[in-house]
Amino acid sequence: MSFTTNIILCGTGGQGILLASEVVCAAAWNSGFDVKKSEVHGMAQRGGSVSSHVRFGDKVCSVLVEQGTAHMIIALEKMEGLRWAHFLRPGGRLVSADIRINPMTVNTGAAVYPDIDALVSDGGIPCTEVPVLSIARELDNFKVVNVALLGAASTLIEGISLSSWEKAIEERVPQKALAVNMEAFNRGRAVPHLTKGTAS
Repeated sequence: MSFTTNIILCGTGGQGILLASEVVCAAAWNSGFDVKKSEVHGMAQRGGSVSSHVRFGDKVCSVLVEQGTAHMIIALEKMEGLRWAHFLRPGGRLVSADIRINPMTVNTGAAVYPDIDALVSDGGIPCTEVPVLSIARELDNFKVVNVALLGAASTLIEGISLSSWEKAIEERVPQKALAVNMEAFNRGRAVPHLTKGTAS
């Protein structure tokens, strides 16, 4: 029976969502899957919402992940992860960076940034928060948070080999930044307390 894995990556403009989605697609392709991707660009230049739908399997027809069918939400910003959480299927998981980026309404005092952790807990949303900021500080490079988060998420996605992930990063990341990104990916994979196989 054909099986398709559905993943949504989300965050805000400038966080590297599009690169991250390209790496996921390439890794799935390198593992022999048919892959489809769709991107939604918000006000990316102003820190607006950015998301990408990635689907891979034996044969993929539609590019969009339907509500209630996502195996995983990979969120580079906490509120964006909550915004997309209703797309998760039963047994799916939110894998979120420990990053908070205030929208303009919060910065101007017109709104208050919500207690995301409480809302996720109260909503019964299975969530793994990854300390990507600590990884970035250790590597003295905050541009690698997207790849560090992918490293953690990669341990929860079945069917894609480690070599396929590594090849995808090598194919998509500029050579001058490859070493630090590969280190960030490996440190993300080494984050303890990840629940293996949740997105299978």
